[in-house]
Amino acid sequence: MEAEEHYCIPPLDRVDLDEILQLIAWRRYFVLRAPRQTGKTTTLKALAECLNASGRYRCLYINVEPAQAFREDIASAIPIVLAELSKRAVTMLGDGTVHSLRNEVLADEPTGMALNVFLSRWAAGDPKPLVLLVDEIDTVIGDSLISVLRQLWAGYDLRPTDFPQSVILCGVRDVRDYQIFSAKGQNFTSGGSAFNIKAESLRLGDFTETEVRALLAQHTAETGQVFESSAAERVWELTLGQPWLVNALAQQACFKDKSGRDRSCAISEGAIDDAKETLILKRVTHLDQLATTLREDRVRRVIEPMLADSEALLELPEDDLRYACDLGLVRDDGERRIANPIYREVIPRRLTHVVQGSIMRRAESFLDGAGRLDVPKLMGDFQAYFRQHSEAWGMTVKYMAASAQLLLHAYLQKVFNSGGRIEREYAMGRGRTDLLLLWPQGGQWGRGKVSRHVIECKALRQGRSLATTVRQGVRQTAGYMDRCAAESGHLLVFDQRPGRSWEERIFRREEHSGRTPVSVWGM
Repeated sequence: MEAEEHYCIPPLDRVDLDEILQLIAWRRYFVLRAPRQTGKTTTLKALAECLNASGRYRCLYINVEPAQAFREDIASAIPIVLAELSKRAVTMLGDGTVHSLRNEVLADEPTGMALNVFLSRWAAGDPKPLVLLVDEIDTVIGDSLISVLRQLWAGYDLRPTDFPQSVILCGVRDVRDYQIFSAKGQNFTSGGSAFNIKAESLRLGDFTETEVRALLAQHTAETGQVFESSAAERVWELTLGQPWLVNALAQQACFKDKSGRDRSCAISEGAIDDAKETLILKRVTHLDQLATTLREDRVRRVIEPMLADSEALLELPEDDLRYACDLGLVRDDGERRIANPIYREVIPRRLTHVVQGSIMRRAESFLDGAGRLDVPKLMGDFQAYFRQHSEAWGMTVKYMAASAQLLLHAYLQKVFNSGGRIEREYAMGRGRTDLLLLWPQGGQWGRGKVSRHVIECKALRQGRSLATTVRQGVRQTAGYMDRCAAESGHLLVFDQRPGRSWEERIFRREEHSGRTPVSVWGM
């Protein structure tokens, strides 16, 4: 994104610029990492402009992603990196000498040292220290990546006169977490061993709530179109500042939605919810890429315990958790949870989109004469559906430990596709999954009362008693009802203890927590 062409938080306001400048002054090589589409490239380019404007350094930004196409082929990948270096040196620094230097180096040096020699000669040709910003470093693959890292490492002791004074590697993950497979050596090399000169690993964070509101205010200042207070709050609630989601929601609501193009009409909370649903249903690239990662085992090992409301988390591999956090999929800020409510909704939808197609249910089947949602009827039907289909579904889903919860997500989503909204809460160590069903009377938002119903799921596993699970679940359901101002609450207990018959597992009864009634459904 070009900052001058779009509504934008000043890129260098999003990082600790003083820390970065100090690391450069100290001649450090370090990492700047962030999930995809959070503003890394914009920030790097702004940093390059800042450093060049200072007059103290020559700073060059390069993007090495084109080398990805050549995978393990070092002889092809390194010349691509050198071509990117020389092209950017001309356009950013006006240095026309680099083309001939590149050709000389490629003619005289082995490919495995060409990058090192090029940078050494180029750095020595100007008294200003050279700073190199390398974007998309973790898109380079296998032996090619090992070669790039080791050639940078090999020149480290020559800085600052004969090699870049400072190098910033930018990607999704920290270089220490790279597990690079060498086709030539038939083994794995860690990024940390190939580049053990890294001093720091800095992370570009999401927008703050203040920054989200500032972005929306820029639209208002330019067009006169305001965001209702509840709409601005809803953008923050749904995204928790994930930059791509913030921009995508606002663009959908203000530019792509026909009614939103009328600048005399304020953007409402409902317009933001409609924009969210549109983005999810359109399977936009960002959300599609996110969903693709769910097939990776190291992501599954993190997400599955959340969906399965499992409390057995002590065996969760720390590397897997860090990887999921670096992807921007998970937050680990005291509570390990999905990064934002939109991701929280996308994940179960994408994991169950196949089974949703086989569920022949529509909301009209569960509405009374006044258009109100009959939740007991809905839950009774799901109980029967679960009894009939859960075993077959559990044998096909990759997230096997969470198959019961995912079948519930799929069933409710199919019903609610024809109206209503589901808000989902699940995180590590909570021991439950909370769902809030929102249904507008008459099926249209903004024209009548919205009913609110809580569904809480708990898994009953070996070593736990039904009475204890129900007692704890009823208390938790009542607490969630109070927080959400819900008119009804339903506790679903998935009995996963071996040897239990369906006759033992299936039941319905009414319980209370204080004066709050809760319907308990055994599955």
